[in-house]
Amino acid sequence: MPGGTDVYGNGNPTSTNDLSKSYSPISHPSTLHTFDLVVKTYPQRDGGGVGSFLCSLRPKKNLKQSSSFGDVDASTVSTSIVASVKSPRMMHGSPKLYKRWRHVGLIAGGTGIAPLFQIATMLLNDASGYTTDVHLLSINRRREDILLRDELESLVKGSEGRFRVTYSLTDPSNNDDEVEHGRGSTGMIQKALPSPAGADGSTIILICGKDGFVDWWAGPIERGPPKPDGSKGSKVQGPLLGLLKRAGYDETEVFKY
Repeated sequence: MPGGTDVYGNGNPTSTNDLSKSYSPISHPSTLHTFDLVVKTYPQRDGGGVGSFLCSLRPKKNLKQSSSFGDVDASTVSTSIVASVKSPRMMHGSPKLYKRWRHVGLIAGGTGIAPLFQIATMLLNDASGYTTDVHLLSINRRREDILLRDELESLVKGSEGRFRVTYSLTDPSNNDDEVEHGRGSTGMIQKALPSPAGADGSTIILICGKDGFVDWWAGPIERGPPKPDGSKGSKVQGPLLGLLKRAGYDETEVFKY
């Protein structure tokens, strides 16, 4: 988001500096010319504003994209954004997704559903059918906070039994008998996710959410040394801890987004 943008319309720039934020597309990578994002807007807060800025944009306003394939003009105005494409994500030494695991579990905390939704879509549309089952555990505070619910239910209906979704709500006032309750437990794991497979390479659990959420389930993601330009070091998986460790998974069976 360009510095000086008054996102909230209160007469004050949200930030005097350019702001950036990473988003994961939810559309299938084979989609040409367009991509879809899940963007959530929040009330004004320090360091925030990118989501609200994106939600304020309207059709016919410009998206300027930069990638490793070439340079672009990085100048922007308040109705433009600049996007860059990250390198493929390495999961335990390889970016490979297809024909790698038979059983896949996905644990999404709130907006952490975005990359996991794309992964589910890719696996379920793989013509080889190598991955036999995909299990998603979507954890949110309230029912109205569940993102992509209609899209998830559509995937379930078209999956011929290969895709199963379990919802859990953390709001203590929730008394919905159709969902699970709480942030997570070993009992919830047994009910909603593929079982540990003794590190035989057949099973993976992918987890994505805010830092505290990932910590609870699998232990914190660590950082390597700062890069020469002073930016943050690369993410490091760190040891497997938390609920998934207690449930008997091997660290090769879990990947923290």
